[in-house]
Amino acid sequence: MRVSLFKSKGKMTAVEKKITLDNVDLFSLLGMNDENLKILEERFNATITVRGENVTIKGVLEEVELTEKILKEMIYVLNTSGKLKPADVETILSLTVEGKELIDDEEFESIVLYTKHDVIKAKSAGQRKYIEAAKKNDICFAIGPAGTGKTYLAVALAVAALKKGLVKKLILARPAVEAGESLGFLPGDFKEKIDPYLKPLYDALDDMMPSDKLRSYLEKEIIEIVPLAYMRGRTLNNAYVILDEAQNATAMQMKMFLTRLGANSKAIITGDITQIDLPDKQVSGLVQAKEILSGIKGVAFVYFDKSDVVRHRLVKDIIDAYEKFNGNNK
Repeated sequence: MRVSLFKSKGKMTAVEKKITLDNVDLFSLLGMNDENLKILEERFNATITVRGENVTIKGVLEEVELTEKILKEMIYVLNTSGKLKPADVETILSLTVEGKELIDDEEFESIVLYTKHDVIKAKSAGQRKYIEAAKKNDICFAIGPAGTGKTYLAVALAVAALKKGLVKKLILARPAVEAGESLGFLPGDFKEKIDPYLKPLYDALDDMMPSDKLRSYLEKEIIEIVPLAYMRGRTLNNAYVILDEAQNATAMQMKMFLTRLGANSKAIITGDITQIDLPDKQVSGLVQAKEILSGIKGVAFVYFDKSDVVRHRLVKDIIDAYEKFNGNNK
């Protein structure tokens, strides 16, 4: 978003604001024959120009800001309900002029992805920092307890980047570490043995994409969900790469994963350093990365705590109880 001030004889006479419309069906937003847009133009003196995904609003500052706010409300209603009628625009206009908002600016900026049934956005201060860090940096580490949305938001950010055409493929990886179970005793071939480890990634994608499109992307390998070991020897260009459960990656595996990143690629690494399932003598690559990579420009570390838990209310209490138990038994 860019704001330019036009001055004449030392006085500010007009403001121009440019907005990029991400994940928006422009035809539905503007209405048939631009009927929704015409309602705005009739109500305000500000001029609104639409070129592809870019909207330019020109006028006095107050009107430009109000028009921008109404457009955000229109986008929110369209993407959450799947439709936007002229009557909806009139309602939004009335509410906004009266100072009543459906969604505030901070909440709007934290929206990552619109799905058919939901809006995926930050639900805590920690999640807002996470989204901002992931957008600004090519490599982002998200470290914290279960239930804080680390993996779910990472997948949403990756899907949003794919939908916008910022990347050409998604790669989601997990270490296949035996957390109290033996792969050898599980039934089926290797794929059937490994799929339970990757199921949370499939579940997240299934929430965010129509089933037929997800199936097509998986078949065409536009989206890959693989064990971490399968990343060796690859160079990943134009890709969004996620390493989940990274506390169970060895130091060597972590270095291998991070050095796969190619041109125009981004990576998110998520993990919980209190849930390491590696054998005692092996160092967690996530723990080591905290020590080695902190301070490198373009690499961000975001830390969650129990206040960021967004699952069932009891999850916070469970985490708290275990923390107290472990503290009393040191």
